[in-house]
Amino acid sequence: MSEHYSGLSNYNIIGFVTIVDVARAKEFYRDTLGLRLLSEEPPFALVFDANGIMLRLGMGKELPPAHGTVLGWQVPDIAAAARDLVQAGIQFERYGFMKQDELGIWTAPTGAKVAWFKDPDGNILSISEHPELKK
Repeated sequence: MSEHYSGLSNYNIIGFVTIVDVARAKEFYRDTLGLRLLSEEPPFALVFDANGIMLRLGMGKELPPAHGTVLGWQVPDIAAAARDLVQAGIQFERYGFMKQDELGIWTAPTGAKVAWFKDPDGNILSISEHPELKK
C-alpha cells in the first residue's frame, strides 16, 4: 500500500438492515423515526437518508438471526432523545441483566449511555450518548 493510502476513512458508510414487512418498515423509519425516504427499489430495498448516510432496508423473505444491535444513532442528549422517541410511540427494551434507568438507558463503565428499541421486524436499534468522544 502506498504511504498516502487512507483506506475507507474518507468515504461515507452505508447502513444495511433486513426488513420483511415493507409497508410497516417504511412507515416506521419515515414517520416514527423521521428519516427521509430517498427511493423505493422493489424487490431490493427502501433507501433512506439518515443525516447524510445512506440506509438501505433490504427487502427479505425472512430475517437473519438477530445478533445484537444492527443500527444506532449517536445523540448529544440521550434522555431528551429517549423522551422524544417515547412520544413518537417507541417502547425501549428492558434487559434484566443490565441496570437501566426509568427511560431504559444503561450507563456503561466508560460513561457512555445506551438505550435499545426494536423496529417493526424486531431488528434491535439504539440511541447512544458518548461523552468521552465529545471535543
